[in-house]
Amino acid sequence: MHRFAALGGADGPRLQALLAAAVAEWKAAGLRVAGVIAGAHNLPNRACSAGFLRDIGSGKAYSMFVEAPPAGTSCHLNATGVEGACAAVLGQITDSDVVVLSKFGKLEAVGGGLAPAFAAAIAAGKPVLTTISDLHRAACHGLAPDALRLPADAAAIRDWWAEITTLTA
Repeated sequence: MHRFAALGGADGPRLQALLAAAVAEWKAAGLRVAGVIAGAHNLPNRACSAGFLRDIGSGKAYSMFVEAPPAGTSCHLNATGVEGACAAVLGQITDSDVVVLSKFGKLEAVGGGLAPAFAAAIAAGKPVLTTISDLHRAACHGLAPDALRLPADAAAIRDWWAEITTLTA
């Protein structure tokens, strides 16, 4: 059974929309969902789309965007904002039925960002749904060797969830 599934094969906004749709379906079914979904900053002429992470439980937004990127990079990613979102999610994992984390990316690949939430969810045996780019697949595999790669498709998410609920019933 693959308790860890990662969406790929599409752009970030489409993947986040798929996560949001899955969360809405699960919540409507009475499931307790912990985690965060990303939203873009929608600012023009930016190489980095980092915007905010929205806590699924509270609705609170955590900024992950800095106005001026650090020297030597065009990335506007604010690690402090991601870590704040992670801290909020950590307290929700134990009581959840499923954990949705916006992305396993460069911060998580080096043990930062949402990495503690990924580790806590895995340790608690919770199903995890996320997104990942090919660039960070090897690092994610180190954390979740049995991770299932799902296509960017709502039916694939439903099929994965059906497998999880069938095997845990």
